This record gives sequence, structure tokens and C-alpha cells, in this order.
Amino acid sequence: MGHGSRYAARIFLALSVALSLWGAACGGGAGPNQSQSQEKRYHLAGTVVSIDKEQQHLVVNHGDIPGFMSAMTMPYPVADPATLERVSVGDQITADVVVSNGAARLENVVVVKKGTGAPPAPSGASLKPGADALTPDFALVNQDGKRVHLDQYRGKAVLLTFIYTRCPLPDYCPLMTHNFAEIEKGLAKTPDLYAKTHLLSISFDPKYDTPEVLRKYASAFVDERKKAAFDHWEFASILEPERADISQFFNLFYSEAGGQVTHSLSTNIIAPDGHVYRSYYDNDWKPADVLSDLTAAVANAPQERSAISSGRDRS
Repeated sequence: MGHGSRYAARIFLALSVALSLWGAACGGGAGPNQSQSQEKRYHLAGTVVSIDKEQQHLVVNHGDIPGFMSAMTMPYPVADPATLERVSVGDQITADVVVSNGAARLENVVVVKKGTGAPPAPSGASLKPGADALTPDFALVNQDGKRVHLDQYRGKAVLLTFIYTRCPLPDYCPLMTHNFAEIEKGLAKTPDLYAKTHLLSISFDPKYDTPEVLRKYASAFVDERKKAAFDHWEFASILEPERADISQFFNLFYSEAGGQVTHSLSTNIIAPDGHVYRSYYDNDWKPADVLSDLTAAVANAPQERSAISSGRDRS
């Protein structure tokens, strides 16, 4: 699957979360004959980022949609496939977002200004996301209230994923955490591999996910009675000033509006030398497959490379 397809897939997951929560908030118990009465319409204004004729949707970078979602880049199915022949990448458009039965589509798409054929440039383009990128030394605060940096794990293969503890959908954050618990058990069976790896579950919701909240959440998966319980698998929050850069680098999409969090999925293996070894942008990966990839990341690391200290104050 190409980069564009992976991007659309993970943003589609985010849209699915938003629509699921939107449906629940609107009273999802409506009967099958109430679809027309439940239909909602919203006004969209934005720029076409990409066109997927096979899936029949437009990816649009749009402003706030009052009552529906905040400004973001999202894929939307189009009601009329002929729309895909009339618009081009870079076009500024307006449209109606029609939401019914937990699904959204675009109707009445109007091109208000023709574009140059190039999508809008992303902000923060100095960061280099993707496979084999060198991971910046991002700072986090772990379940003990201690500041940690990604560079301090150099010399180990790091498996990290993004969660928030209030996530209500079992196939999203809870599934990632349960998968990590399985991987933790699998790694523990091979002491040498265990010593050369590290797990990080990172919350992108630092205002709510304080160290105390993270520790309580983690207690369902990590036995705190064990000595150095969190030495191998830590739970940490992003520092607010670095949240945008971390999210961009790891291709994590998130939005928070009206108490509702919308997010994509991003799980990554960082090789012992600090480069991105592999990324997973969905929820269908299996712990056994990731264990295999972690093993390969360790095995492929140069033997002479040892843990590297960044020289920063870790207090």
C-alpha cells in the first residue's frame, strides 16, 4: 500500500471514530425508519488535497464546520461520482456535508477558485516523517512524573503507540494497549530480546492524562508489585509544546472539540540507532507480527552500537 493510500486509510479511521461518537451523542438508538429525520447538513469550505477515484472520495483540507468538527484534513465520499471529474487538486471548494446513519458524504460541491494542481503545504515541514527517518529527541512525562527523552533509549528497539485513557472504542486505544500487553509477555520469554527492547504507550491528552491517571490506567496491565515494574513498559504523556511536532512526525491525526476527541492510529518501531524501522497505521496488526519485526530491528542493528546518552539533564 502506497503512502497516499495509508494516509487516507488512517484518516478514514479517524473519521469513523468521529462519526461513531457523533452518532452516540445524537441518540444512536433511533429505529431504521428514522434515517431521514436524523439527516444533518453542514457547510464545508476548503481546499482539495487529493482525489481518489477508486474509492470515490475527496480529501479536503477544510476550516471549522460548526456543530460537526473542527478544522482538519479529511476524506469524504462524494454523492455524485461526476464531481471527481470536475475538481482538481488545489481547487478551493464549498460543499454540503450530509451526515446520516453514521456516514458522511459531500453534496453540491462547487469550485470557487481553481488551484495550481498542488495540495496545500503542510505546516512544520522541516520534520521528516516516514520510514528510516531519524527520530527527534522528543520529551515526555511518564507515569512517575519523570521527564524522559526518546534519545535515552538509544541502543534498544523501541515500540511506541499513541493512546488516550478516556478512549471509549474497544478497537482503538484499548486494543493497542491489550496488544502491547501481549507483546510484553512475549518479549519476557526471551531475556536477551527483552533487554534490548522498550515499550512506550504515549498519551496525546496531557491535560487529562496526568502521571497519576496514567499509573492508574497502567495498573490493569503492569504488576506494580514487581520491582521496577515500569522499567520495560512505560506510560507517558506528550508535553503540550511538542504535541504538534510529535503528531506530525509520527503521522498521528487528532482533534479535540466540544469534549470529543477524534484521532487516527500510529504504532511505530524505532531502531536502536534512532531511525524509524516500521510504522503501522491501522488496528489490524497482530502482536506476533510486531514481535517478529521487533526481533528483526534488534538483529539488524550494528553490533558495535551501544546505548547513547544525549547529555541532557533528565531531571
